Amino acid sequence: MTTEAVVETSFLHADLLPGVLASTVGYAVAEPAERLHRGVPSPWLTFILSLDEPIAWSQEANALGTPAERREAVLVSGLHPNATYIRMPRVQAGIQMAVHPLAARRLFGASAAELAGPDAAGVDVLGADAEALRQRLVETPTWPGRFALLGAYLRDRVGRAPASAVVRPELAEAWRWLQRSGGARRLDGLAAHVALSPRHLTTLFQRELGLSPKRAARLVRFDRASRRLARVVRLDRPLDLGGLAADCGYYDQSHLDREFREHLGTSPTAWLEEEHRNVQAGGHRNGEA
Repeated sequence: MTTEAVVETSFLHADLLPGVLASTVGYAVAEPAERLHRGVPSPWLTFILSLDEPIAWSQEANALGTPAERREAVLVSGLHPNATYIRMPRVQAGIQMAVHPLAARRLFGASAAELAGPDAAGVDVLGADAEALRQRLVETPTWPGRFALLGAYLRDRVGRAPASAVVRPELAEAWRWLQRSGGARRLDGLAAHVALSPRHLTTLFQRELGLSPKRAARLVRFDRASRRLARVVRLDRPLDLGGLAADCGYYDQSHLDREFREHLGTSPTAWLEEEHRNVQAGGHRNGEA
């Protein structure tokens, strides 16, 4: 969508649970018409509480508007390397959180790998108390009040998590290394850094995240590139795709373009024309200033 099409957009940030949530955004949007939104693949889990109608989404664009689409007012999504398609209503409000994938067991009681399954979403994962929380959020008239209510709920869930929900330190350090490098670490160097064999590290990644280290690194790198691209447009700076590709660890602009087509099904410039003001591209900071 273009900025001219927006009637009203607001993003409110809250720093609720450092180390568990990369960012929390309250949003309220009004637009002239319903539209299709591509959910950008991210190295963070997505947790949404809708304050309006249920979220209509699918992994396939042609499933939207059919009985195959999913409709959930409480949505939890694992790591997915491809776009998620969402049917955006004209008026919407809610709270969207970017959850650290290695904190999934502490917050949701399931690993990020388990949450990537087709049936792991919303109340199925969180239980009926999540819907009760959502209803209380709807009835709370102010954003500070909503964030306070949500923060108490999250702290309670994390506080009750068993010690076994904490992941191995080698995996946590490997993930930090990937993040710090923007996804530029090779498997052998990453494994050596945490004193594990590449095979053992791959097993840990697959078991906990549902992705290999190489696939996770690509997702981290793509996330970095897509956010930088959105920021360039948001700040009205000149668009230099070749320079951005080099800065984010791609061989050249063609390599960046191929990654966008694989992850989002479209080119970088087409994505920006389609929408560059949304919760992911415009609202979430995910640890960034």
